[in-house]
Amino acid sequence: MMRDFTYVEDLAEAVRRLVDAPPVRPQGPGDIAEGDSLSPVAPWRVVNIGNSQPVQLGDMIGAIEDALGIKAKRNLMPMQPGDVPATWADAELLRTLTGYVPQTDIREGVQRFVAWYRDYYGV
Repeated sequence: MMRDFTYVEDLAEAVRRLVDAPPVRPQGPGDIAEGDSLSPVAPWRVVNIGNSQPVQLGDMIGAIEDALGIKAKRNLMPMQPGDVPATWADAELLRTLTGYVPQTDIREGVQRFVAWYRDYYGV
């Protein structure tokens, strides 16, 4: 299975930049650029914030193991009903609106999170 993980600081930076790019109500549907989720009737849009780099779940677990210095006890199970084999973000609208796309590598993000967690909780 693959997922698109996004480091929390990248998420915060994207939201901060989107604050400076508020949607403006279009005059009509023809005023909405292709690929934009801007509503034709209200000043809002949906923007996908993601790293756009799907990661194997096993690699994510490996990054956590490396950051913690211990091996996980894995209980591998079959695909669960309703789950999908892969998901990832298309951050092109975010790039168009803000010039920004999250870039933090999964290993770097996990290392930084674990370091923060240990510092914050004193463990």
